[in-house]
Amino acid sequence: MRKVLYAAFDFLLFGNLFMALCTVAQALVTFILIDAKPVFPVLAILFCSTLFTYNFSILITKPKYPELSPFKRVRWFFARYKLMVAITVISAMLLLPLFFWVSAPSKILLVLLSVLSIGYGMPLFSVGKQRFGLRNIPGLKLLLIGSTWALSVVLLPVFEAQNLQHLTFSKTEILVLTAKRFLFITAMAIPFDIRDLFQDRNVGLKTIPVVFGEKNAYLLCQVLLAGYLFLLFFFREPGFNSNFFALAITIVLASWLIFRSNFIKNEYYYFFFVDGILILQYVLMLVFKFLQEMF
Repeated sequence: MRKVLYAAFDFLLFGNLFMALCTVAQALVTFILIDAKPVFPVLAILFCSTLFTYNFSILITKPKYPELSPFKRVRWFFARYKLMVAITVISAMLLLPLFFWVSAPSKILLVLLSVLSIGYGMPLFSVGKQRFGLRNIPGLKLLLIGSTWALSVVLLPVFEAQNLQHLTFSKTEILVLTAKRFLFITAMAIPFDIRDLFQDRNVGLKTIPVVFGEKNAYLLCQVLLAGYLFLLFFFREPGFNSNFFALAITIVLASWLIFRSNFIKNEYYYFFFVDGILILQYVLMLVFKFLQEMF
C-alpha cells in the first residue's frame, strides 16, 4: 500500500499534475478576490496548458543520459517517456475545443501566452552556431515565468468574469492584482533556480542565482515578497477582511519556506511544500472566509 501511495505521489509531482493544480488554485484565488463565480473553461484551460507547457519543456530538454541525472524528477520522467508524451499530446488536444469557449480578449491573451511559452523553451534563436530560447537570455527566465503566470491566473478570470457575469473592474484594480501575483510567483520560482545553480552554470543558463549569486537570489525573494505585502496593505479594499489575513499569512509562510530551502535540497521539499503554497493560499482563503461567516 505504501509503495502505491509513493508511486501516486511521484506521478502527481513529477508528472506536473500538481503544478497544473497550483495554476487552477491561483485562478480560484483571483475569482475570490474579484468576487466572481469560477468559470470552468478558464480552470480547464489553465490546467491543460500548464500540464502541456511544463511537460513539453522537459521533453525538449532531454539530457543525453537521463537515467544518470542527479535529479529524481528527470530520471522518473524519462523512465516513463511514452506515458508522458501521451499525456502531453492529450493535454494539447484538449486545449483546442476549450479555446473556443472563452471570449475574444481571452483568446488574444492565450495566443500571446502561447508564443511566450514556446519561445521560453524552444531554441528559436541563434548566435553563430549556438541556438537558444528566451530563457537563456540573462534575467529573462524569471520575468517570463512571473509574467505568464500572473497574466494567465489574473487576466483570464477577469476577462471571463467581465464577459459572462458582467462585472466591471478598474484598470488600477487589475494592475495591482496582476502586480501582486507577479511578485508572488516570481519569488516562488527563484528557489528552483537556486537549487539548479550548478547545473545551470554548467550549461550556460544565465539565471538570477548564476549571475548575482545564491545569497543575493535569496535576498531578492524576500524583497519581492515584501513588495507583495506592501501592495496588499496599501490596496486592501474593502479593509482588513478574511482575504487580507489569509494572503498575509501565506506570504509570511512562503518567506519562511524559501529561507529554509537554503538548508534543504530535497526535491520533494521544492515540488510539494514550496509549490504547495500556491494551493495553500486558496485553501486558507476558504478557511478564513468560513470562519468569518461563522463568527
